[in-house]
Amino acid sequence: MARILIVEDDPAIALGLEDDLTLEGYQVEIAQDGSAGLTRARDGAFDLVLLDLMLPKKDGFEVCRELRRGGSKVAIIMLTAKTRDAEKVLGLEVGADDYVTKPFSPAELRSRIKAVLRRTTNDMPDVYRFGDVAVDFVRFELRKGGSVVHVTPTELKLLSAFVRNRGKVMRRQEITDQVWGEGTAITPRVVDTHVANLRQKVEPDPADPVFVVGVRGVGYRFDG
Repeated sequence: MARILIVEDDPAIALGLEDDLTLEGYQVEIAQDGSAGLTRARDGAFDLVLLDLMLPKKDGFEVCRELRRGGSKVAIIMLTAKTRDAEKVLGLEVGADDYVTKPFSPAELRSRIKAVLRRTTNDMPDVYRFGDVAVDFVRFELRKGGSVVHVTPTELKLLSAFVRNRGKVMRRQEITDQVWGEGTAITPRVVDTHVANLRQKVEPDPADPVFVVGVRGVGYRFDG
């Protein structure tokens, strides 16, 4: 069963989560501040981190950012009482896989955990190559023609979703669910913008894409 690290400074919430997830069969550990959580997430072989946003020493954004910069592939779900969409999007932009707003029901969180673990443990190769592109999902690095190309965490998650579903037409809502998380208020235009940005970095000719192909009225298909 998956190992989960809870990074939460409220003892009552942390213990409640630990009890509930242990009953579900997960192996659970707790860290009570951002610095301790970052150390344990780096050193322990965890499958998923439940990361509170407002933490002492290091906040959740900083912990998530440092994990991703260090090449960690661990799944991350942010927990926060804040509800503003800008903060939710920022959490996803720095590398979180999903975002749950307090208060939440245990059933909702269990469902989110299962969904994220399905997405992030779906037999992804460490390095995937297509055309003259090589994307390293361990190092969070993309190379084109041998040169490193800057990509954002969201663009890498988008490319990861395409690789997992290669050859299949993905509707924009399906892309939203896999990249930003189920229930996230992302418009189709935002999806299209991120796809356009990704094409600029992976296509031989972004104006005439051969890898990330648009399917009119439906979505996109990855032919890499």
